Amino acid sequence: MNILVTGATGYIGKRLIPILINEGHHVVCAVRDTLRADKNYSEEDTIDVVEADFLKPETLGNIPKDIDIAYYLIHSMSNSVNNFQILEEQCAINFKNYIESTKAKQVIYLSGITNDKKLSKHLLSRKNIETILRSKIYATTTFKAGIIVGSGSSSFEIIRDLVEKLPFMITPKWLNTKTQPLAVRDVLSFLYKAAGNKALFNKSFDVFGPEILTYKDMLLQFAEVRNLKRYILTVPVMTPKLSSYWLYFVTSTSYKLAASLVDSMGIQIVGKPSDINKQLGVNPLTYKQAVKLAFEKIEQNSIISSWKDSMVSSGMLHNSFYKYINVPTFGCYTDYKARKVKNLDKTIDKIWKIGGTTGWYYGTYLWKLRGSIDKLFGGIGLRRGRTHLYELNTGDALDFWRVIFADKPQKKLLLYAEMKLPGEAWLEFKIEDNVLKQTATFRPRGIWGRLYWYSVLPFHGLIFRGMINKLVDV
Repeated sequence: MNILVTGATGYIGKRLIPILINEGHHVVCAVRDTLRADKNYSEEDTIDVVEADFLKPETLGNIPKDIDIAYYLIHSMSNSVNNFQILEEQCAINFKNYIESTKAKQVIYLSGITNDKKLSKHLLSRKNIETILRSKIYATTTFKAGIIVGSGSSSFEIIRDLVEKLPFMITPKWLNTKTQPLAVRDVLSFLYKAAGNKALFNKSFDVFGPEILTYKDMLLQFAEVRNLKRYILTVPVMTPKLSSYWLYFVTSTSYKLAASLVDSMGIQIVGKPSDINKQLGVNPLTYKQAVKLAFEKIEQNSIISSWKDSMVSSGMLHNSFYKYINVPTFGCYTDYKARKVKNLDKTIDKIWKIGGTTGWYYGTYLWKLRGSIDKLFGGIGLRRGRTHLYELNTGDALDFWRVIFADKPQKKLLLYAEMKLPGEAWLEFKIEDNVLKQTATFRPRGIWGRLYWYSVLPFHGLIFRGMINKLVDV
């Protein structure tokens, strides 16, 4: 079957696509920016990548009409845009209008469990989207999940940060909220097994793990898996704002995402039983099994997708990457250095391993200091790290940078700064004629931007000189 996957660069979409291919389907990946699509897709005969922005109906014509099934995986957990509910609604309306003009017989939507009387604005939005997607032209199948547990998922990484950093926690009362976590492997099983299944047409199912746990239970069970002893005290005096700051300073999440999560974590996420597990032959893993499986993937360095690579992890880049790929020169300050490369392959490998646990090769303590300052002013700091130890792809988060372009055959890596700055910054590594050219570019915003550049100039000279020397010294 020809299957359309929206949200193809997202956490679930990136994991679902290879499964659909293995099942013998032809997949059309709809992305807002083709630069973010997996480079391996271009080598697959069974994958087509099209550029389509569901907030721009005029771009949807790039999606072929001869699709049989469409997955709607477009979600936003960021509250950086005040009218995000309106935007999500418009996305769904535009999607529905276009899909009704195709040959699609089924739309499969991944939503959230919405059984509590009191719902967060994000869960209310997802419930509203389910209503919008219903059609007389095609059938809908909706799966409603709660906390998704898997390597790279936001809930997994936040709990990991809390458990591994804090032996003793004074926590907000919403840690006693009940939920039913579900392994990402099981989420994917429900999604791909539903494709073309007429018994599921125009039906909605809550999907959840076998246990009802509180967030406190999840923290303690996570600690058991990691062989850590942890003590947790819940207090009623922590306001939503204080809770958001608590998550922001301790974990790798941004403040805006933390606020969105806190808004939802006070809501009980318990599903309504059905026979969907039996219908699709899915036997959901327990929470501990899901955590153990996630760490197996981490240890094998085989994390397919991570929430940190999502645009909501910083909330800064909302436009096409094409806007940032051409580094400006007018009105900019630059730090340019070049060195002869001794061993081409080893230098490229070093460049592609930069950041994260590897560090920045020289003056890493200064990078960490800059990250701490950034975090103090509400930025993301260095806490996102990187998803893979030795792979980089366009769109990946890399500490407080975003990968704008990464192409090993072209020997070029371009990063865009997502830290708090009075301006914009790029860092480029490019090898030409066996010479590594390293360029830091800063476009200041007003007088403060210019003062900032000159205040850090002495450190730039030290850090960038040391870094390029280490990159070529192999």
